[in-house]
Amino acid sequence: MKKYAILLFSAAILTIVSCSPFQVRSDFAENTNFNQYRTYQLRIDDLKLNDIDKDRVLNEVSRQLQSKGLSVSQTPELIVNVKAKHKNINDIQSTRPYGMYGWGNPWGWGFGMQRTWSTNYNRGGLVIDLIDAKTQRLIWQGIGDGISVDSPKSKQKQIPQIIEEIMANYPPN
Repeated sequence: MKKYAILLFSAAILTIVSCSPFQVRSDFAENTNFNQYRTYQLRIDDLKLNDIDKDRVLNEVSRQLQSKGLSVSQTPELIVNVKAKHKNINDIQSTRPYGMYGWGNPWGWGFGMQRTWSTNYNRGGLVIDLIDAKTQRLIWQGIGDGISVDSPKSKQKQIPQIIEEIMANYPPN
């Protein structure tokens, strides 16, 4: 009985820990041999970030690529193009009055008020393109959304996390 309780508890903890606030997806050219790539160079044509966030992104992308056995080169086999995006979200929420006519328990009488409120915030995302340097063709793309752009502390924590989740899909299995 104890074994089942421990197993159930472990599964619950694993489920809670594995939940991610990010939406991550990737795509790749199916006929590509990813084992042939050993070197890369970063390109930041469209990375519209402040210098602090740009350093965070580029350092983490480099760290992830190096952990997968790639190294920086002036004559690379892969060009790594990183793009950032963000959008303003206006979240409108509404509550209905509780009860038959409003306040109180489900059988209460009276009039309730419907409340509506809105929240504005910015959400960011990153796009990482891996391009074959010889053919100039996109061979892999990773996209991640869900960075809390409005909070510097959140960005500091979330940028490495989202890049790690994006790059977990490289090379594709």
